Amino acid sequence: MSAVELYARATDGFDERVAHAVAVLQSAASEHAGRIVQATSLGAEDMVITDLIARHGLPIAVATLETGKLHLETMALIPRIEQRYGLKVEVYQPAAESVVHFVKTNGERAMYESLELRKACCAIRKLEPLARMLAGSSAWVTGLRREQSDNRGGVPFSEPDDKGRIKFNPLADWSWADVWHYIATRDVPYNPLHDEFMPSIGCAPCTRAIAVGEPFRAGRWWWEDEKAKECGLHVKDAPVSEVSILGAPR
Repeated sequence: MSAVELYARATDGFDERVAHAVAVLQSAASEHAGRIVQATSLGAEDMVITDLIARHGLPIAVATLETGKLHLETMALIPRIEQRYGLKVEVYQPAAESVVHFVKTNGERAMYESLELRKACCAIRKLEPLARMLAGSSAWVTGLRREQSDNRGGVPFSEPDDKGRIKFNPLADWSWADVWHYIATRDVPYNPLHDEFMPSIGCAPCTRAIAVGEPFRAGRWWWEDEKAKECGLHVKDAPVSEVSILGAPR
């Protein structure tokens, strides 16, 4: 059964939520003209946002992080977006020397050894490239939703990040059924790994399929405590300098 068949459901208020998401994006694009970027993970929610940006001709740049550990299925979405929507996806990679040094010092499986090492890996592969992605921007757009986890239960439609930029979360009040109903009715491209019971997809070593009844993000960093399951992209005061503490060049 595909993710569309499994999850897509029409729910009360869906059209209003879509209209509100568009209004959030339109306002964001107007207020931060030329200085706003969608930081897409290429997950289902972010594909919806990219579709909204393209469908409404909004001047919001689209960019993603290529961590060096993503699934091939995830990376294959980049050319699909560019071909489908005529949008250029800006790709940011971690500093090669930092990755090489970290792996040489801590091994390929460092993320499983300790929370500290896993967060250091995320800092090198995600936080530092994200800082470059957002340099010069005054705002960014994410696919965060309140339903995704307890940690995200209070996600607002907009909020300042720790650098003074405004982070817009236009799907904050959407359900998982809403996301897939939108994908189904607009024929939005999506990662085929979602069809394999992976609702939340990150780096390959840190993502697994979930079982029936497990929380939405149970397949991310499944060996860790639930409260630790963030890479730092959406946590305030997560310093990029973390990368220097566990093997990255200073």
